[in-house]
Amino acid sequence: MTQGIPTEDHSVSAPPARSSAQPTKSRPGFKQFPGTYSLIAITLFVFLWQFLSFEFFQFDWLLELGAKSRPEILAGEIWRFITPMFLHLSIPHVLINMYSLYAIGPAVERFFGTTRFVAVYFLCGIAGVILSLALSPYPSAGASGAIFGLLGSLGAFLYLHRDLFGRFGRLQLRQIVLVALLNLGFGIIASGIDNWGHLGGLLAGVALTLSLGPRYEAVWASVDDGRLVDRQPWGAVRVLFFAASGLLSALAMVVLFFLAGA
Repeated sequence: MTQGIPTEDHSVSAPPARSSAQPTKSRPGFKQFPGTYSLIAITLFVFLWQFLSFEFFQFDWLLELGAKSRPEILAGEIWRFITPMFLHLSIPHVLINMYSLYAIGPAVERFFGTTRFVAVYFLCGIAGVILSLALSPYPSAGASGAIFGLLGSLGAFLYLHRDLFGRFGRLQLRQIVLVALLNLGFGIIASGIDNWGHLGGLLAGVALTLSLGPRYEAVWASVDDGRLVDRQPWGAVRVLFFAASGLLSALAMVVLFFLAGA
């Protein structure tokens, strides 16, 4: 996020090694990862609309009506808790965020499933807006809070399954932690970056995955025939995701209450 000027088969194929199971590196297309590619397409379409609005009217109506802005949210424009994750300030801004979503999204969606993946994306994006609203007075927009949430989700997932994925998984986990720390550090030293939005998304992603994320277990029919079975599928936690949404709504109300009284 960049700120403005101040019964279902819950299993996947398991790798053929008990001690060092590794997630696949393949990247199929839309049919395998509809959530990731749909979010990218929607965000690019919205940015095209922003671009055309500015070209024809010299004014970005979508950014004006949808960016995270404390005065407008306090005035009752609560849709701004959601709309900022689909708005961007420049072509490099949207391209960097969409490439990040393209790089991280399929890894999360494969193991979380499309519905849980999309739910995590939205809740992390909203959490980023809430923390930014509470701690940063500047307007902001961008998908990076939600994308940081996916990064946190993937890191938490690999931590929970560090024994299942072995050395490869632990290496991936260290790389994710390093990427998160470098990006948060860059946000501290650079101007115009909503680090609170990033941190809010990251923490929400970790919390959601530790509590409501998938729990895979390797089940072997033979030495060369194994599957990863999710012992906490979406159907088992769906209601809890609605509860998490309610908790975020309550947190947003608390933030608004204190800001209104400030």
